[in-house]
Amino acid sequence: MPPRDLSPPPEDVTPYVPVGVRIAAAYSWRLLVIAGALGVVIWLIGELSVLATTLAIALLLAALMVPLVNLLTHKARLPRGLATAVTVIAGLAVLGGLMTFVIIQFSDGLPALQQQLNRSLDEARRWLIEGPLHLKSSDISRFIDQMITLIQENQASITTSALTTATAVGEFLTGFLLTLFILIFFLVHGEHIWAFLLRAVPKPARQVVDNAGKEGFASLISYVRATMVVAVVDAVGVGIGLWILGVPLVVPLATLVFLGAFVPIIGAVVAGGVAVIIALVTVGWIKALVLLAIVTAVMQLEGHVLQPILLGRAVKLHPLAVILAITGGLIVSGIAGALLAVPLLAVLNAGTKSLIADQRNANSGNSPDSPEPAED
Repeated sequence: MPPRDLSPPPEDVTPYVPVGVRIAAAYSWRLLVIAGALGVVIWLIGELSVLATTLAIALLLAALMVPLVNLLTHKARLPRGLATAVTVIAGLAVLGGLMTFVIIQFSDGLPALQQQLNRSLDEARRWLIEGPLHLKSSDISRFIDQMITLIQENQASITTSALTTATAVGEFLTGFLLTLFILIFFLVHGEHIWAFLLRAVPKPARQVVDNAGKEGFASLISYVRATMVVAVVDAVGVGIGLWILGVPLVVPLATLVFLGAFVPIIGAVVAGGVAVIIALVTVGWIKALVLLAIVTAVMQLEGHVLQPILLGRAVKLHPLAVILAITGGLIVSGIAGALLAVPLLAVLNAGTKSLIADQRNANSGNSPDSPEPAED
C-alpha cells in the first residue's frame, strides 16, 4: 500500500472546488451586489419620495404630451418653446374645465342623492323591524346613539385627520407646481437632458443604453396612449349604463371610472364598485346587479380586447406581473406608487428587450443600425 501524500495542498484550490459550487458562488455574489444596489435605490426613493414621485408623474405627462409638441414643432413649424406652452396650457384648460364640470354636477346632484339615501335608510330600518330579524325600534335607536357617541369620543382624532388633510392639500399644490415646472423642461429640453445623462455611461456601452432608453420611452408613450383610450371607453360604457338605469351623479361617477382606469385592474374595479354601491343605495338592488353586470362586461372588454390590441407586444405585460407591480408600488409609495408601478414596469420591460437584442447582435457580429449619439 503506497504511503499517503501528507504534503500541504497547493495555494490555488480552485481545481478542488466542484464546478457547480463555483458557478453558484459566482451567481450568488453578483446577485448580492444587485440586491444591495436595488436596496439603496429603494431606500433613496423612500427618503426622496416626493421628488421621485414628482419626477415620475412629470415623465408620464411628458410621454402623453410630447407627440402633440412634436406635431406642432414639425408640422405647424412652431418653435419648441411655443409648442410646449400651447400644449401645456391646453392640457390645463381641459383638466380645469373637466374638474369644474364634475364639481358643479356633484353639487347639483348631492341634494337628490341625500334625499334618496334617507329614503333608503328608512326602508332599511323598516325591513329590520318588520323583516325576518324582527328588531325593535329601541334597539336601532340605541345603535344610532352609540355611533354618535363614538364619533364624539373620537372628535379629537377626526380634527387631527382634518388638519392632516389640509397639510396634504398644501403638499399636493406644491407637488403640482413642481411637476408642472419639470414637465415644461422635459418637453422643451428632453433630448438634451437625455444626452447629458448618457455621459455618465461608459462610452462602449453608451449606444446600447441609448437604444434601451429610447425603446423604453417609446413604450411609455404607447402605454399612456392605450391607457387613455381604455379609460375613455370604460368611462363612456359605465356612464351609459348609469344613465340608462337612472343612477344619480352620472358624470362624477364616470369621471371616477376614467381616473381609476389609470391604475390597471385594481383602479377600475374599485371605481366600478363605488358606482355599484351608489346604485344599490339609490335605485335598488335589482338595478345595482344590472350595473354590476355592465361594469363586469366593460372590464372584460378592457382586459381581453382593448389592452391586447392597443398595447401590442412591446408593452404587453402578464396580469400577475401587473398585480405584483401595483402591490409593490402601493406598499412603497401609496396611491402614487400604484399609479406609476405599471408604466415603470413597461419601460423596464422594453428597455430590457432592447438590451438583450443588442447583446445578441453583438455576439453575432452585427453592428447596431443607429449611429452613436453625439456628445453635447
